[in-house]
Amino acid sequence: MKLSYDPKTDSLYIHLSNRTSVDSDEVAEGVVLDFAEDGALVGIDVQHASRKADIEHLLISQVPFRTMEAA
Repeated sequence: MKLSYDPKTDSLYIHLSNRTSVDSDEVAEGVVLDFAEDGALVGIDVQHASRKADIEHLLISQVPFRTMEAA
């Protein structure tokens, strides 16, 4: 997963997969879900992100990190 923030447009994109998006659905004003061909969620686009979330603070909790040996 990767987070990308563009301060010029105040948009946050959460990349959940490296797969290509073929369909999108705006689920709330300025919040768009991107889907792969098989319907899998591949990303979340949040417009006006600083108004919708505290983007200055990121807390990661209980992420299942893999070691290089397990990869």
